[in-house]
Amino acid sequence: MRQTALNLVYELAKQNSRILFIGSDLGPDTLKQLRAELPNQFLMEGVSEAHIVAMATGLALEGKIPYLNTIATFLTRRCFEQIVLDLGLHKARVRLIGSGGGLVYAPLGPTHLAIDDIAILRAVPNMTILATADATEMRRLMPETVDVDGPVYIRLGKGSDPLVTKDVPFQIGKAVPMREGDGALIITTGIILKPALDAATALESAGITAAVLHVPTLKPLDREMILDSASRVPVIVTAEEHSIIGGLGSAVAEVLAEADFKTPKRFRRISLPDAFPRQYGSQASLLKHYGVTAEKIVSVVRQLH
Repeated sequence: MRQTALNLVYELAKQNSRILFIGSDLGPDTLKQLRAELPNQFLMEGVSEAHIVAMATGLALEGKIPYLNTIATFLTRRCFEQIVLDLGLHKARVRLIGSGGGLVYAPLGPTHLAIDDIAILRAVPNMTILATADATEMRRLMPETVDVDGPVYIRLGKGSDPLVTKDVPFQIGKAVPMREGDGALIITTGIILKPALDAATALESAGITAAVLHVPTLKPLDREMILDSASRVPVIVTAEEHSIIGGLGSAVAEVLAEADFKTPKRFRRISLPDAFPRQYGSQASLLKHYGVTAEKIVSVVRQLH
C-alpha cells in the first residue's frame, strides 16, 4: 500500500510541476526515480517532523502541493500544533501520508502504534482523513487527493494486504456498500474490510444476512449513506484498527445518536481498548489479541441479533 502511494506521487508529480514529495529521514531508495528525474520536486529532510509540516505549509501557501511521508505517530502526535495552526487554520493543501496506521509497527511497541491518529485529526477543522482497504483502492484514491481544498491525511496499512476492493469506485467523502443484507450492518474502514466481509459470509451460513459498508473517508463522513444503510437493519456493528475513543465507531455513534430512528437499533463498537498496547508481536497477532477479527464480529452480531 505504501509503495503504491509513493509510486503515484511520482506519477502525479510528472504530470503536475506543483506537486512535490517531502520525506522525513526515509531510506535512500525512497522515490529515487523522482529524485533523479525531478530533483526540484523531491526533498528529504531529517528527523524534524514539526519543522517539515511548517515548511510544507509555506510551500503550499506559495502554490505547491506537497506530499509528506513519515511514520504515522510522528506526524500526528509530534506535529499536532503545526497541523492545527499551520495546516488546518490556513487550509493549506498539504497531503500527510502516515505510514503504519494502527498496529502495523507492532514489533516496536506503543511509541510507534498509531491507535489514536484518527481521533487526533478528526478534531482538526478542514482536515480530510482517508484510510484505504488495499493497494488497488489506494491506486484510485491518490489522484483524487490532488485537488482537495485543504489538508489531507492518508493512513497507510502494512502492505501486501489482501485485495478486496477490485474495481469498486472511489470518491472522497463517499462510503462504499460492499455487501447487501437486512439482518445486520457491519461498518468498517481500512484493512478491517477483509475481516468484515469474512464475518458477513460466516453470518450468512448462520442464517443472518449482513450488509457491509466500507468507509474509506473518515472525514468528511458520509452521514447520508450510513443513515440509509442503518435504517434497514436492527443491528449495527463497527469494526476498526483504532482506539475505541474517537475513531470510526465514535463517529458512527454520533451519527446514530442524532438519527431519531422510528425503531430502536442495537449498536456495538469493535476496536482497540482505551489503553496503551503492552504486547509485542505482529499486526495480526495484536489484532487477534484485542479481538478485532472476523470471529469477534460474528460473535457480537449474533449476540445482538
